[in-house]
Amino acid sequence: MSHPVKSPKKLIEVALPLDAINAAAAREKSIRHGHPSTLHLWWARRPLAAARAVIFAQLVNDPGFQQGKGFRYGKNKKEAEVERKRLFGILEELVKWENTTNEKVLEAARAEIRRSWREVCELNKDHPQAAELFNPDRLPGLHDPFAGGGTIPLEAQRLGLVAFASDLNPVAVLINKAMIEIPPKFAGRPPVGPVPDGEQMAVKDWPGATGLAEDVRRYGAWMRAEAEKRIGHLYPKVEITAEMARERPDLKGIVGKKLTVIAWIWARTVRSPNPAFSHVDVPLATTFSLANKEGKEAYVEPLVEGDRYRFTVRLGKAPNGAVDGTKSKGRGANFRCVVSNAAIDGDFIKAEAQASRMGTRLMAVVAEGQRTRLYLPPTDEIEHIARTAHPEWKPEIEFAHNSRHLTPWAYGLSRFDSLFTPRQLVALTTFSDLIDSVRERVNQDMLAASFVDDGKTLDAGGTSTTAYAEAVSTYLTLAIGKFAESLSSLCTWSNAPKNELVVSTFRRQALPMTWDFGEANPFAESSGSLSKVVEAVARVLSMAIPAGTPGVSVQMAAQKQTLSSSKFVSTDPPYYDNVPYADLSDYFYVWLRRSMRSVFPMLFSTVTTPKAEELVADPFRHGSREAAELFFLDGMTAAMRCLATQGHPAIPTTIYYAFKQSESDNQSGTSSTGWETFLDAIIRAGLAIYGTWPMRTEREARSRGIDSNALASSIILVCRPRPADALTVSRREFLRELNAVLPDALDEMTKGSGDDRSPVAPVDLSQAIIGPGMAVFSKYAAVLEADGRPMSVRTALQLINRFLAEDDFDHDTQFCLHWLEQHGWSSGAYGEADVLARAKATSVGGLADAGVLQTSSGKVRLLRPSEYPAAWDPRSDTRVPVWEALHQLIRALRSEGESGAGRLLAAVKPKSEAIRQLAYRLYTLCERRGEAERARAYNELITSWSAIEAAASEVPETKDQLDLFEGKT
Repeated sequence: MSHPVKSPKKLIEVALPLDAINAAAAREKSIRHGHPSTLHLWWARRPLAAARAVIFAQLVNDPGFQQGKGFRYGKNKKEAEVERKRLFGILEELVKWENTTNEKVLEAARAEIRRSWREVCELNKDHPQAAELFNPDRLPGLHDPFAGGGTIPLEAQRLGLVAFASDLNPVAVLINKAMIEIPPKFAGRPPVGPVPDGEQMAVKDWPGATGLAEDVRRYGAWMRAEAEKRIGHLYPKVEITAEMARERPDLKGIVGKKLTVIAWIWARTVRSPNPAFSHVDVPLATTFSLANKEGKEAYVEPLVEGDRYRFTVRLGKAPNGAVDGTKSKGRGANFRCVVSNAAIDGDFIKAEAQASRMGTRLMAVVAEGQRTRLYLPPTDEIEHIARTAHPEWKPEIEFAHNSRHLTPWAYGLSRFDSLFTPRQLVALTTFSDLIDSVRERVNQDMLAASFVDDGKTLDAGGTSTTAYAEAVSTYLTLAIGKFAESLSSLCTWSNAPKNELVVSTFRRQALPMTWDFGEANPFAESSGSLSKVVEAVARVLSMAIPAGTPGVSVQMAAQKQTLSSSKFVSTDPPYYDNVPYADLSDYFYVWLRRSMRSVFPMLFSTVTTPKAEELVADPFRHGSREAAELFFLDGMTAAMRCLATQGHPAIPTTIYYAFKQSESDNQSGTSSTGWETFLDAIIRAGLAIYGTWPMRTEREARSRGIDSNALASSIILVCRPRPADALTVSRREFLRELNAVLPDALDEMTKGSGDDRSPVAPVDLSQAIIGPGMAVFSKYAAVLEADGRPMSVRTALQLINRFLAEDDFDHDTQFCLHWLEQHGWSSGAYGEADVLARAKATSVGGLADAGVLQTSSGKVRLLRPSEYPAAWDPRSDTRVPVWEALHQLIRALRSEGESGAGRLLAAVKPKSEAIRQLAYRLYTLCERRGEAERARAYNELITSWSAIEAAASEVPETKDQLDLFEGKT
């Protein structure tokens, strides 16, 4: 745009209360009831707290921005800081989960957004496009071109902004319609469905989407009842017989009772590889354990009788090995024959499965007891009923043969219908077919209640009878999608003490093969049943959907969209090759399309979800890793260029990116293909990075994160278009500026700022420091190497990473750092140590005297933290390197706690800052070397640093402490 825009710095470009945001985001990951994520599954969602905070800080002007010759508040930075803290207070309340629907808190945030917007409009009132771009009475809308699960558009709507969501994937588009587009159309309306028998509706007002939510409950209950009439015979109750009670004293009091089944536990089978038993189908069971609660254990026992076997259920603690199943130890599909004990290897199982000779065998039945689970043995009748199911329709569609994310195809389960049992297919098709009947009933009930139907559909923008019926059916279809996740043969049975239930299909971002599985009862009142799923959908509508400001959700490829025009952008793009969204979402699409094609014909016009334009680097799809990377880079560059050229000129763009640097190279540092490719796309598109913030947006206890170094943070990139007249600089000039900027940035990240910001955790530091470094790199048109070629993003990242390994400690500590890099905690040759010590202006003997090194028989090694002496007194030690002080602090923390470490820190107070910086440095080094246990020691010290400092401050200072290090190394 030729005419300059006056754009004040936003809060997100200056400061954020990261500790409050991170705490809220971490807490939110454990909340399920009423959370929008329970409306329907989508992968890698951002927490509401993080999205809300980013949007608020993206729109609110920083108090310190220059206006004329003075600051916005008073004429000094101190007054601006006071105002900034006030804004922090609003933000800290805003991100709390309990304030998600707190109108008082939300309105305070909205008021600040409106006030900042009016200031921007005042600054640009003379702009030629002021009427279009700077209307003080109309806030700009937000657009998310990679809307996915809809967190960002939803939170924009909650903050009073018109939200625009677009995505290539129709499942994502439907989720966004359900969250931001449909609820405002029917806000405040009472339910029209008949009140269930025996219930009284005392509610007179139906604010927001509560009326719509109530109709989802009512028609969902009707749908369940109608389905039970049709297929209830396939899910009979189990009768407790005298024969069952003969060996089970716990059943004697309920003989003759019929109990609701919660789940059936099955094992897949193949023919025995032993020729003498090749006519026997033997189970592939990973475990025989059913329940592990202390005093209430239960397990399956196979009883072998010649060439036959049957399953029974035992109570109590199992003998050693009795619950191990038939799975052999080690990785892979390796089992043993329960009849002959012959080995069954993975190749044999694959051959049998691909020849359609893999079957199933019922191992146990889980019934609903009196406030407990009852585990019962299978019967021929129970198993026979399950096998009488014959679906009239099934999704006979091949899914991607992606061995990384979708593995069942290797075992003959290559179509979506093969992931379900026949009884599950009958249930899902029955519920899907009932959606048309739901629409008819809603229409009839509305006409009976004197509503007028204009015939306009929901897809065409209608809000009357036809559209409302389609809206109710949309939410019930999403419930069926969720139901499908709990009703497949990829579900497992959890025997955990507090969670004895069917575990849903997507335990992680993949469709993994399962050998024994749990089949949930759709008509029970337990996890995985339809009534529970419908209630979860209705609860989201009534509790967490604002249903106020309008919203729009459309299908568009991000690299071709035009929806960003004159809107500000916040988005969470796909992460290179982390998640094959389209391949995974086909699992739901085949069911959603069956019910929704008549409501949204264009959205569900294709047989499967679009994949050709999906911006993921998938070697399987593109033929090679190189081709996949090129596709991703070109496509993401085009998508980012749309944002750079269309986004509102007065508001920065925020982009979420989660990555983990994983490619180690001793010569060139550490890099990540996905991260550097993404940054390259941003810079090529004409965007410059003006700020970065690491936010904890991942739950550390998720499946992939347990016992691993899985990523805990996202980096929020704050970008504006790079000026057309940006300069070109040399490598030397770039390094000079980098060395000037990064020390301050590192200090801010590791030390924080008073009570308002917390230090960046060591696990995030090597990622977070990239932000300010790339801010220097990306603001230039190019950084030229000595031969005149533009510097690559990869090289820039290597130079930034290298900063964390620079030596700025005492000579003894420098030696230890370099020795650790080369040898770790192992021994090395004395001569090599002598050469290195000379280079660092120290000596091997001096290092040994300092107590950090051990020499013996021509070998040298660093002392391990556990080997440092507990009787160490720094006041009498004549040589105290930072290295020694750090490891003594770690020893003290582990043996004496924070108070003991605090007393030690008080004695070495002049070097406390160097100790803290070294802890960060060593954490990074150990993490890169894959030494998780050693890295943990440094991380523990950093996370306890504030408490240790507090303990140290209570120790009275002495002259000896103040003078301790004068003249020492």
